[in-house]
Amino acid sequence: MKQTALVLLLVGAIVSPAQTFVCGNTRPGATTLTAGSIYSATAPGFDLQTLPQTDSKSCSSARPFFFSVALPEGSYRVTVTLGGAQPSTTTVWAEARRLMLEKVAVKARGSVTRKFDVNVRVPAIAGDASHTVHLKPREVGNLDWDAKLTLEFNGDHPSFRELRIEPIRETTIYLAGDSTVVDQDVEPWAAWGQMLPRFFRAGVVVTNHAESGETTRSFFTEQRVAKVMSLIQPGDYLFVQFAHNDQKPNAVSLDDYRKLLADLAAQARARGATPVLVTSMNRRTFDADGKITNSLAGYPDAMRDVAAQQHVALIDLNAMSKTLFEALGPQGTLRAFMHYPANSFPNQREAINDDTHFNGYGAYELARCIVHGIRQAKLPLRKFLTNDLHDFNPAAPDAVDTFSLPATPIPPHTANVTKIPQT
Repeated sequence: MKQTALVLLLVGAIVSPAQTFVCGNTRPGATTLTAGSIYSATAPGFDLQTLPQTDSKSCSSARPFFFSVALPEGSYRVTVTLGGAQPSTTTVWAEARRLMLEKVAVKARGSVTRKFDVNVRVPAIAGDASHTVHLKPREVGNLDWDAKLTLEFNGDHPSFRELRIEPIRETTIYLAGDSTVVDQDVEPWAAWGQMLPRFFRAGVVVTNHAESGETTRSFFTEQRVAKVMSLIQPGDYLFVQFAHNDQKPNAVSLDDYRKLLADLAAQARARGATPVLVTSMNRRTFDADGKITNSLAGYPDAMRDVAAQQHVALIDLNAMSKTLFEALGPQGTLRAFMHYPANSFPNQREAINDDTHFNGYGAYELARCIVHGIRQAKLPLRKFLTNDLHDFNPAAPDAVDTFSLPATPIPPHTANVTKIPQT
């Protein structure tokens, strides 16, 4: 198996050697980006009908812009030199809104270099076009499933000078879950899985295979487990969070839930990977005393039991979210969950009142809970966590009034953001 993985990595490296892109300048071995650098399947360039200004030293814009390059399935290290003629604060999202770099400030005519690792995937399993993940309609055309790497540069006059993209093989965290974990590709929806990459430095890749509407069982039947197991390697991790859909009528019984979780853990271990079970966060269900009530029946306890019986690492997001939501209170949590009046966002024609799904702030705080759980569980992954933020205390969340992330433009294939994703 190790030999096969090595062969695949070497093939990927031959197909896609390191590539360097520079703005305006010419340099031997580098591709020069200009106003005419428009992405196509055969040419890297600016994408999704966005085009920054390019001069001899930088690519910059007053609005968000996207850069794409066609790449084989695999993981890549991106080294980006940010900065331009004007002061800038740049946030970088990858693929379907995975947060990679958060608000990197650069002085006028200055530069700052950052690195991060990102994964590109396609539906085919083990390269077999006849054996694929069963994509939902919302996933067709989604940036997470196409054969290219897409980077979004956003913020206050986002700018970069140079990009280097090279194939890598690093420790990978595979995420399995539902819409509270998935890469939500449409503002203002967000989930913790897409925020998690921001908290790791280069050396760890987060690849989010979670999808809206999934149960533990459907993750098997839709060939999502097969996809993950075709890729996962010794030293990798599989984080598993299910319950919101399992508990629905005639979905997954508690007995079957336990068996399926144990099966996932066993399959990961058989491939030399480390399974990590994550109890589902609570919904926004408060009692008269301002305490969160359990809306997930026996599923969190069932996962705790499986973790104990199988000696699997556990991140108790259910318990941490209770502490977090109670610290925010009934009114404060309105600003973490999806509660917005009509017309708060482009194409949002109806009010949104959703006590299950999260906006950017809520998803970010839950991702900080996951990071805290990684530290509590003493997972070796903790050595790759960024050191720019203190450890998180769910009882003392970040102030919502000081939190902001630049909004991603509505993707062209999305018609109406008022659609509520299935958990």
